[in-house]
Amino acid sequence: MKRFFNILLSWFIIAFLLIGLFYLYNVLNPKHYLYLGEDAPISTELHPIVEERKNILISEARHIGIEVIITEEVRTMERQQALYDQGRTSDGSIVTYAEAGESYHNYGLAIDYALENNHGELIWNIEYDGNNNGKADWFEVADIAKQLGFTWGGDWTHFKDYSHLEMTFGLSIEQLKQGYRPKEEIKDVIGEPK
Repeated sequence: MKRFFNILLSWFIIAFLLIGLFYLYNVLNPKHYLYLGEDAPISTELHPIVEERKNILISEARHIGIEVIITEEVRTMERQQALYDQGRTSDGSIVTYAEAGESYHNYGLAIDYALENNHGELIWNIEYDGNNNGKADWFEVADIAKQLGFTWGGDWTHFKDYSHLEMTFGLSIEQLKQGYRPKEEIKDVIGEPK
C-alpha cells in the first residue's frame, strides 16, 4: 500500500509540474509579450490598444448621452509615489495603495475617468444619472468599458477604485517590473470589442 501511495504521489507531482509549465508557457508566450530586460523603459503613452479602446469608450458613452472625461492616463513614477504618499506622509486622503512601479498606470495600461454633468462640471458621483434613463451613468460607463476588454476597479473587493480602468493583457505587475511588455498587436489576448 505504501508503494502504491508513493507512485500515486509521484504522478501527482509530475502532473502538477506539467500544469505549471503549461501555465507559464501560456502566460509568458513570446507571441503575446516582449521581454525588454530589467531596465525596460517606462511607458510615456498609453498602449495602442488601450488608447483605441479608451477612444471607443468615450464615443460609445457620448452616444448614450454620457460625457466621459479621462482624468489620468500614464503616470510617471514620481507622480505615482506622490499619490501613494498622500494621506501617509503628505496631506490629503489615501487615494491609492500602489507605490511607484506598482500601478498599471506606470506602464500605459490604465486610465481613470470622471463624468461631466449637464452644467459642464467634472464629477465623481457614482449615482449621477445625467442621461435620465434610470441607470447610474458611472456604472453604464463601466459596463461599456468591460465590454471593450477593460477591468474595472469598482469590481475589486479589497479597494473599490470606481474611476479606474485597466488592461493587463495577462501580465502581472511583477512581470512588468521584470521588463515584460504586451506587444502592440495582441488583440487575441483581450479579444475584439463586444
